Amino acid sequence: MNIQATNRMTPAETALVDAYTAKFSELPGDGAVVAARDVLFDDLKTGGLPTRRIEAWHYTDLKSLLRTVPEDRPAPVIEKATSVVAGSSVAYVLHGTADIGKVDGVSVSRFADSLLDGSAAAGLAEASKDDTIGRINGSFVRDGLMVEIPADAELDKPIELQAIHGAGQVHSRFPVRFGKGSKATVIERHLSVTSDAALVSSVSDIVVEDGAEATWILLQQQGAADIHLGQLRIKLGAEAKLRLFLVNAGGKLVRQELRIDVEGEGTDLIVRGVNLIGGETHTDVTMVLGHNVPNTTSTEVFRNVVFDRAKGIFQGMIRVAPDAQKTDAKMACNTLLMSDDGEFSAKPELEIFADDVQCGHGATVADISDNHLYYLMARGVPRVKARAMLVNAFVAEIVEELEEENLVEALETIISGWLEHHA
Repeated sequence: MNIQATNRMTPAETALVDAYTAKFSELPGDGAVVAARDVLFDDLKTGGLPTRRIEAWHYTDLKSLLRTVPEDRPAPVIEKATSVVAGSSVAYVLHGTADIGKVDGVSVSRFADSLLDGSAAAGLAEASKDDTIGRINGSFVRDGLMVEIPADAELDKPIELQAIHGAGQVHSRFPVRFGKGSKATVIERHLSVTSDAALVSSVSDIVVEDGAEATWILLQQQGAADIHLGQLRIKLGAEAKLRLFLVNAGGKLVRQELRIDVEGEGTDLIVRGVNLIGGETHTDVTMVLGHNVPNTTSTEVFRNVVFDRAKGIFQGMIRVAPDAQKTDAKMACNTLLMSDDGEFSAKPELEIFADDVQCGHGATVADISDNHLYYLMARGVPRVKARAMLVNAFVAEIVEELEEENLVEALETIISGWLEHHA
């Protein structure tokens, strides 16, 4: 195990143990699920929360950063939010409890049902030896949404999985399968309805089968006091196409993991990320991408904007297996530091075990260009507005790659609103 054992638990670790002990009998699941939960929580309790000594958590010392864990509270009355894109089919998880809503053309069910019948047990297993998020989520998860998009289906409107919560603890799961030859867009959205702190964990298990074309938009809009521990586990089949867009625009302590396995030839993967970080927020995006077969392509571009005393992290690992010849993989991380007190750490990595590949990575950190600022101000644009325009353009370049006008407009509205508030 790659988690350091501790002799003395922190208040947060003690709170997690107490919460599990108090709620264990209420958690849904048959014998197989109970056994899986016990293994996960025993590993979490024995190893403790990760420290900077664990390479994958080097920049996010969770043992130090997670000082307290909000107490579990009764579910509040929560109103459903307006969908990001007008006309979307929407299913909900309201403070951890699924509400299927109305989604046409696909199969949607409650994750709690798969816990009760035991079919979810195998999927609860931790993804790696340093999978703290998987351990927390698998130990405490009560519900979520399971989505099956039929083979050859082409959905003309997005599906929004809307996870809304109040204060306390919320742990949800989203297994989604894009059937062979299907084409669909899914928006996974997390948002808070209170200013009180919450601990939110979320794991999305995404399978894109052979020949499917999927767009997945992850929109994180947690409250200013919230802890968000999220994870995407993605498997791509042959000739599959996935566009993954990640937008972080909230939270106090955020760790978002992308664990992607390219398992079929001819796959085309596009990953784009926008991290908007202000106040004293700590936001960490960690990606591990495995090219495991020949003849696949991927491009990953992240744009980050840091205000105030915020701290951001991007760790990106691309692994090319020995048999994965003809892999074409590119990764870039670009950051605007808008404050002398802000920080951003970038750690792009390549592990290449094949000899016929094209792979590269790069990272930049800078402030707004004085020349660009002068150009706008010389034409009568006030300095504050000119800075806002340049930051918006820096981020909008990524969003516009979505091409679908309704998606672009919706995300640009959210991003512009965040920038206006923080700038």
